[in-house]
Amino acid sequence: MKIKTIELINLDVPFTPHSQKHLGYWLPHWRIHQICHITLENGIEGWGETIPNYTWAKVPGDIEDRIVGRPAAELMWDDSLGAGVQMALFDAIAKAQGVPIYRLLGTKVRDWCPISWWNMDMPPEGWAEECRQAAQAGYTSSKLKARPWFDLHAAIQAVQKVVPPGFHLDLDYNGTLANSANAIPHLRELEAYPEVAMIETPIPQNDVAGNKQIRNLIARPIAMHYNNPPIETTMKEDVTDGFVICAGASRLLKQASVCEQWNKPFWLQLVGSGITTAWAAHLGAVLPQAKWPAITCMNIWEHQLVKPAIEVRGGFYRVTETPGLGVEIDPAALEQYAADYTWIDPPRHLYAYRRKSGEVTYYACTKQDMHHVYPEDAQPISEPDSSLDVIEDDGTEAFDKLYSESQKSPVRKKTREA
Repeated sequence: MKIKTIELINLDVPFTPHSQKHLGYWLPHWRIHQICHITLENGIEGWGETIPNYTWAKVPGDIEDRIVGRPAAELMWDDSLGAGVQMALFDAIAKAQGVPIYRLLGTKVRDWCPISWWNMDMPPEGWAEECRQAAQAGYTSSKLKARPWFDLHAAIQAVQKVVPPGFHLDLDYNGTLANSANAIPHLRELEAYPEVAMIETPIPQNDVAGNKQIRNLIARPIAMHYNNPPIETTMKEDVTDGFVICAGASRLLKQASVCEQWNKPFWLQLVGSGITTAWAAHLGAVLPQAKWPAITCMNIWEHQLVKPAIEVRGGFYRVTETPGLGVEIDPAALEQYAADYTWIDPPRHLYAYRRKSGEVTYYACTKQDMHHVYPEDAQPISEPDSSLDVIEDDGTEAFDKLYSESQKSPVRKKTREA
């Protein structure tokens, strides 16, 4: 079965209203979805999805020359073709064989796969609203970006008030605790909350000694991205309880095999709409160590791009027995969200870090840069009553002046000066 045509369709899918309040300043480019539509010579169609500004592999610019006219089965394990193309190839081939994709990947070990809600760092009321929505939608856990510029005790306590018993929080620090001296006392304090289930990347992952010390002293599982540090070092030093895996099918199955040999659980971090979420279910169905809830971020967009919408029940969603991906692409959504661009700039803004003492520090960097700028600025770790606020560009001369000053270095003022 050879490939007859390939079509790439760009979409701009808005975030949900609450996500937009926060993601709109950090990751507006995640609104861009690239849908891959492949047609085989026998008329069978395959669909896939790439989040081009995040994914483990973009679709190459010469993709048509690389795949049209070639047998689909010859290409489906080639990770270099990009996320959406690989999904579409598996979808088409599985449909041709009359089987769900998981049968091409391995032996099914579970019918229902765990999945988690996802979002970024927010003030306490923001986390509470996200977790309220998550519980209402059938999730039993949220993976959230924990950051030292917020009072995380207040945030967790706000969540406790709106979620049912048994709801869990997995906290991803992206290395922002900087070192084990910061991380250990802070994480020990959070052990008081039964809702806190796992900790991801509390300090930079290449700090092997620091991460080993954290794992030995903290009574919560520690997760790290696979192969940083090199997997041989990670296993020899035993610095993590499990992994975050994000890769193409070929590399992912190899990594999953290593995890199985070492009895290390992992969560699949494959970001996208209902299309990618369906793909993650087929992988999760056959990988024994995919025991931690998958992160697809499906919840951040206003539309899943599939119909019917994927249902989450008790923190799980079911792998389909329908041939291929097992979901139907919503043609109305393709028309509604069609876009002729591939990037969205965040609006100009500042971040104001506010402390109870009245001290305010203004940062003009991106939220991504804050991951290292804040620790380098030697700011406190989750100080009580601390917060980080967005200051929008109001077009005034005062904003321009403060923005210009903050670009050179963080600007500190007392509240009465702000």
